[in-house]
Amino acid sequence: MAEAYIVDALRTAGGRRNGALRDWHPADMGAAVIDALLAKSGIDPAAIEDVIVGCVSQVGEQSFHVGRNMVLASSLPESVPAVTIDRQCGSSQQALHFAAQAVMSGTQDVVIAAGVEHMTRVPMGSPTMLAMQAGVGVGPWSEAILERFGVTQFSQFTGAQMIADRYGFTRDQLDAFAVESHRKAAAATDAGVFGEEIVPLRVVDADGHETLHTRDEGIRRDASLEGLAQLKTLQPGGVITAGNASQICDGASGVLIVNERALKAHGLTPIARIEQLTVTAGDPVIMLMEPIPATRRALERSGRAIGDIDLYEVNEAFAPVPLAWLKELGADPARLNVNGGAIALGHPLGASGTKLMATLVHALRARGKRFGLQTMCEGGGIANVTIIEALG
Repeated sequence: MAEAYIVDALRTAGGRRNGALRDWHPADMGAAVIDALLAKSGIDPAAIEDVIVGCVSQVGEQSFHVGRNMVLASSLPESVPAVTIDRQCGSSQQALHFAAQAVMSGTQDVVIAAGVEHMTRVPMGSPTMLAMQAGVGVGPWSEAILERFGVTQFSQFTGAQMIADRYGFTRDQLDAFAVESHRKAAAATDAGVFGEEIVPLRVVDADGHETLHTRDEGIRRDASLEGLAQLKTLQPGGVITAGNASQICDGASGVLIVNERALKAHGLTPIARIEQLTVTAGDPVIMLMEPIPATRRALERSGRAIGDIDLYEVNEAFAPVPLAWLKELGADPARLNVNGGAIALGHPLGASGTKLMATLVHALRARGKRFGLQTMCEGGGIANVTIIEALG
């Protein structure tokens, strides 16, 4: 079977809710990433055989096939097809997996995997909320599902609290993790670490001046334990707050994936090789625990131990998720989310998968490291894991 290679991986800088990216249509935002991938690689746009796009809230401006609309808004010819997929927070990581599987099988040679989520213009939960407000249906879970699992709903917030309870994580531990995320993200930004992965977008600032958006807006340089301690918990008596959870974020990201045949045919230079693709599913109630067994399976299949992995990107949906992952895997905290995570940089849902991949591959190359692992907790108790080898 052929190998799958990453030629480049790019993302927009995150936009806060009603922030710098508020005026960007999500299709245009995603198209900007596609165009940047084409420009950096120098590949003929007509050579792209498919575009696979992850997006969670497929309603409003992200409805009617946002993946195809990203193609139509880009410099790709209209002959390039697209598909939009939803694996919740892992949507674009799964897009990457599908793209890699396509080029490994030889059915296609050049595929773009991407993701987009404009959480300002299409708020989280819009598909369910709008349908319920319109009196359409009873919601996503049938009575049979709810009865089977003994719940009235499935909630990521409840799942995060359950993880904290299971491991005995305190509010101070979670807040300390959050402060460290902001510190690392600020340090990376100041050092220009994200320069190779960020696609500048033209925006208008508060004074009406046009500028380029190149810095993640969510980073709080003044984050402190004292400040976070003032925030209310999401549940009475709980430890989860908005301060130790991921931030709402507007953003897009993408990865150009090819096989050896395409490398030779188009004179491309890869920056990484995809070594392992894994997806598993488990308990839909606690739901956010699944990266742990998924990582174990990915390592077993790759023949590697956690100590063989140089850097990890574990999505910071909520602070207990990466903390539990570290504890269960016996992983080195110094290798985790070295440039900060979603608590500081934001979590643009469907775009986060390829966003984290952009950060991971560039971080490996910048440090002269070899192997990276990325994993994402996903609604419904699913998790994707991708292991890559940096090249060059």
